[in-house]
Amino acid sequence: MLSATMRKGWGKLTLAVLGSLIYAVGINVFMVPLGLYTGGMLGLAQLLRTLLLNALGGITLPIDLAGVILYAFNIPLLVMSYRFMGKLFFRNTLICSTTYALFTSIVPVPAEPLVADLLTGCLLGGVISGVGTGLVLTCGCCGGGLDALGLIIAKRGARITVGQVNLVFNAVLFSLYGLLFNVETMIYSILNTVFQAVAIDRAHQQSVNVQVLIFTKVEDPAFHRFIMEDLHRGVTRWEGKGAFTGENTHILCVCLSKYEIDDLRQALHRADPHAFFIIQEGVQVSNNFERRLS
Repeated sequence: MLSATMRKGWGKLTLAVLGSLIYAVGINVFMVPLGLYTGGMLGLAQLLRTLLLNALGGITLPIDLAGVILYAFNIPLLVMSYRFMGKLFFRNTLICSTTYALFTSIVPVPAEPLVADLLTGCLLGGVISGVGTGLVLTCGCCGGGLDALGLIIAKRGARITVGQVNLVFNAVLFSLYGLLFNVETMIYSILNTVFQAVAIDRAHQQSVNVQVLIFTKVEDPAFHRFIMEDLHRGVTRWEGKGAFTGENTHILCVCLSKYEIDDLRQALHRADPHAFFIIQEGVQVSNNFERRLS
């Protein structure tokens, strides 16, 4: 049901907006009350907000100024998204970057931390915000910031994931945390971003490569055409024989993204409801393999 919704226009946008809200909840509810900072463009926006408010004498505002600064950072990235990722991705990124900025500005920050333990708060905040970002990316959308930059870099052929782009950028940002605040703030902010990066890469289904081995006794050329013409993936086949039954078996090998598994599974069920298949996640694929990240 969820996978089908992710493939429909406004359904995808609705889930992406929900992902934006989940992200903001992970940051504002679990990280900010602990006096910690996140990574990425929002982390930089939070740092600039703190420095600006301190320079103005510690005034308080009805909204979190970090969301406004984040939106300003996203403007050049939106231009890059339009150029390199296409009009549809640009539209979705414009909508999601707006909701990211809105939710991070208006989601209330608890007066007292819900979780007093810093490590537990980092873990919960990182996983929740990472799942929210991963949901946005899986829906073919992007909230801007380093997610957009990572997708643009990966789209242009670099072998790097969105989570890895976040980690590289954050190395410099965390060094600033250590210099401007204290080592404890830096360490726990690093842990939060590591948890977040792992959650992003696991939740962003298009970045997870899988290998599927299919064992079927049914010869169905239409299924082969579906893989090549609809999924636009290559398929290798060879003939095998069951060790126990001695029956001939057709063996197919396909590499694709986790996002495409449901389409393949449904087509296989139509071709042979009794087919046996093995799915292996996280395989390394190189050379002639198209990475579809959105």
